[in-house]
Amino acid sequence: MSTLDHFYDNRPRPLIFGHRGASAYAPMNTLPAFILAAEQGADGIELDVWLSKDGAPVVLHNDTVDETTDGSGHIWDMTLAELKQLDAGRWKDERFTGTRIPTLDEVFEAVGQRLLVNVEIKSADGMIPDVEAAVSECIARHDMQARVLISSFDPRILARFAQINATVPVAFLEFEGTPPQAYVVADLMLNQRARHPHHPMIDAGYMERAHGKDWRVNAWTVDDVDVARQLVELGVDGIITNVPDVMVAALRG
Repeated sequence: MSTLDHFYDNRPRPLIFGHRGASAYAPMNTLPAFILAAEQGADGIELDVWLSKDGAPVVLHNDTVDETTDGSGHIWDMTLAELKQLDAGRWKDERFTGTRIPTLDEVFEAVGQRLLVNVEIKSADGMIPDVEAAVSECIARHDMQARVLISSFDPRILARFAQINATVPVAFLEFEGTPPQAYVVADLMLNQRARHPHHPMIDAGYMERAHGKDWRVNAWTVDDVDVARQLVELGVDGIITNVPDVMVAALRG
């Protein structure tokens, strides 16, 4: 049995993942957002990981800190100590002043036993070597092998991760502009357990093809209840959303 099966066994379908946490209400990709997602009843969270200059897996969406902190610069040019000096919450609301960029270790420590974790690995060609190994080591440190799903828009990242860690499943992220060659690489190099499509791509034909290949389908990013219900009727396995509370109420109520 793939470890991904444990995501879905004995849980109501679809699974509900907080996109960067409960990011409609708390600063994205921070501990307050992840903890709030758990409190709102989410099954899991989706988050983004880069490596700091000194090799620490840190959780942030963009490759620079400019948008969601009071600093500026590329993540890979800053040490963990430098990143920890930045305020990652005030941009969202004064209530979150003093919130820091979390490490992946800190996320696992805070919510790893309560939530499933979809780790999207970010990278820039030639800028961040060894990110896959660092993420794999972090997963092992916290015994999270059965509670993590790795995703990326870059199938090469997924292939490198799978070479390092064949236990933790991988999922190919796709959107309307995914290059054809990326699909070729994904199909040739990956033992895929899931696909994560942008939700407008999903129709009955998509679901038939995906489930015919025994792939789970987790749709992103779905904040509209009517859209979510349509996706559930089509048979999606997971909903990735900025509003976990809304989806829990609509789909589980």
